[in-house]
Amino acid sequence: MATIRDLGLVIGLMMAFFMASIVFADPDMLQDVCVAILKPAVAVNGFPCKNITDISANNFFFAGLVKPGLTNNALGVNVTQANVNQIPGLNTLGVSMARIDYAPGGLNPPHVHPRATEIVFVLTGELNVGFVNTDNKLFSKTIKAGEVFIFPRGLLHFQINNGKVPAAVIAGFNSQFPGTQRVADALFASSPKIDNGVLAKTFKIGTNLVEEIKFNLGPKM
Repeated sequence: MATIRDLGLVIGLMMAFFMASIVFADPDMLQDVCVAILKPAVAVNGFPCKNITDISANNFFFAGLVKPGLTNNALGVNVTQANVNQIPGLNTLGVSMARIDYAPGGLNPPHVHPRATEIVFVLTGELNVGFVNTDNKLFSKTIKAGEVFIFPRGLLHFQINNGKVPAAVIAGFNSQFPGTQRVADALFASSPKIDNGVLAKTFKIGTNLVEEIKFNLGPKM
């Protein structure tokens, strides 16, 4: 049986753990900037900081969103990221951007951003956009140049250009590295692959169709 001393030790350890979690749960920056070391020797949650003497204005600059991205691919869409990988000065700041270009008929297929809410501002053209909440309700709208739409964090969403001219948006995220997981790729092009039986039962389709989808989404030699 546990003694009073044993119980006291357990309670003490639990209190120490609780206090430590509070100490290290400070969401605010403790310095002016923390320019990312993108290939650190030790893995951390995020990126460690460069020495202040080793940074310059270029660490906070990126010109990659100026020009439209090429959309001559199967989906007719191009996403140009402007996150911490392109702008190391974003490290710890909790924001990033992207430019998304759409050919006529171009689709940014259903996907999620596990670490960020997204807000899009339409530069040119017109898009049909939408997201699905956890009750499987679709919130969809057609948006055009100068208008804004929001995709809540972690919810499935998409954009499609149903028009006859190209379209483009600027997207903002409340994360330095929002992450993107396309649903079709996650299910049918994972590595190693998800068992055909799981997918066939999930979608109520035959395993031959599962194989066909995997082949179409997989890397082409």
